[in-house]
Amino acid sequence: MLRGKVALVTGASRGIGKSIAELFSANGADLHLIARSESLILLAEDLAAASGNSVTTHIGDVCDFSFVRNVIASCKKKHGKIDILVNNAGVVQQGLLGMVSMEQSRATMETNVLAVLNVTQYAIRLMGPGASIINLASIAGTRGMEGTPAYSASKGAVVGFTLSIAKDLAKKQIRANAIAPGFIDTDMTRGLTSDWYQKRVDSIGMGRIGRPEDIAKVALFLASDLSGYVTGQIIGVDGGMVS
Repeated sequence: MLRGKVALVTGASRGIGKSIAELFSANGADLHLIARSESLILLAEDLAAASGNSVTTHIGDVCDFSFVRNVIASCKKKHGKIDILVNNAGVVQQGLLGMVSMEQSRATMETNVLAVLNVTQYAIRLMGPGASIINLASIAGTRGMEGTPAYSASKGAVVGFTLSIAKDLAKKQIRANAIAPGFIDTDMTRGLTSDWYQKRVDSIGMGRIGRPEDIAKVALFLASDLSGYVTGQIIGVDGGMVS
């Protein structure tokens, strides 16, 4: 489904990003993976061995703009193009309004918004007709979520960014969409307080927490030619979560 395509995935060492990388590789894509964790190297080795596709790792922080420039340069040198960009790297901060520090808010905005904008600006230089940008938003950004004002604001910004660039890039036949996950079973959500965690699970209509592969399957659709006429959409994948 993705044979001959080159995908750049941020935050690829665990959770949703890892699941997307695994599914893309299994479907024939050559990968460039970004993460801060050295565990990314082992993942890449496993994916390359299983699929026979090229998997290149970049260990660093998407908030480091010089690092991002080097990643894009590597993509250009190795493949000459980027067909798929998945902006997945993100952080979540809990904290009631009035108790959120500016340091936390800045860190959240820098990772969840500014880095997404910056990575995209560089990546589109290697993208042509048929390319696909997939941003990871959140139900917190489409409906709001209590106890996460900075995170909700950052993911709302991702929604607005996606809608804007979809209009800008449509004339170039480059698509841009966002996935808005509900409550997904990842290391990030497992680190939340037990009461808050259980309340979120109880609000899901389908009665179970989402799995990373639930998001990866939608990302595969958006990355493939099956979604060739889909752009400017925010696709909720939340199991009927009330939020």
